[in-house]
Amino acid sequence: MSEEPTTVTTVADGIARISWIRALHDEGVWGAADVVRREVEAALSAHSRVETLVDPDDQLGQRVATWAGMRREGVMRGVDVGGRSGDRIVYARLTTDVPVSEPGGFRALLNSFLPRKRAISQMLIRDTTERVLLCQLTYKQDWDLPGGVVEVGESPHLAVGREVEEELGLSLDPGALLLTDWLPPWGGWDDALCLVFDGGTHAPEVADAIVKQEREIRAAAFCTMDEVWDRAADFTARRVEAALANLKTPGPTYTESGR
Repeated sequence: MSEEPTTVTTVADGIARISWIRALHDEGVWGAADVVRREVEAALSAHSRVETLVDPDDQLGQRVATWAGMRREGVMRGVDVGGRSGDRIVYARLTTDVPVSEPGGFRALLNSFLPRKRAISQMLIRDTTERVLLCQLTYKQDWDLPGGVVEVGESPHLAVGREVEEELGLSLDPGALLLTDWLPPWGGWDDALCLVFDGGTHAPEVADAIVKQEREIRAAAFCTMDEVWDRAADFTARRVEAALANLKTPGPTYTESGR
């Protein structure tokens, strides 16, 4: 290589940014990563943070950044790098990061880039006439089961109880897991796993005790299965049917889009 394979630039107080020429990839992932790793370590002697911005289409560059010991932090959208505007994946290493040679550091490195799947917990609440409680949400037209997204570090079982209490003012103990339903990407959402827990059977009057969280809930009502099909998206209706079926005769506990 006739030119320097890497360039390190101070972009802010204590922050350096490293880049490398594409020809470095001719060394292979491990060879290129070793070169970048040494430059990162050298830069950390004078900086508290060393980062790099990698094109999302540059799969090899992402692997080089990773195996050079830099953790993936996220995507910076619409930035200008070298006169080219577009999205860039941010990788960085800090002086306080545990060395990758140690188990904790290696696990943290893997955790920064391995896939993370969104989880949604919902509760199947019925009344004594076998109707199912549905919610009309403020941010979409279709009705859905009560529940919501599981927060980072939160158990799905605790999440569904929290969501039902926050959104409807009902304090119900979640029962057994009835169904795990995989939801493909849809309407701007990434794919997710939806876990449906048993919310038990209650007197119809429990609906009178609902206190809606106005920011998210327009209405809530017990619905017959025909009404579920009328008000909910088809994949939600299939999910409700599958969960109800498992209450009576345990069947497949995993579906995809309700199928």
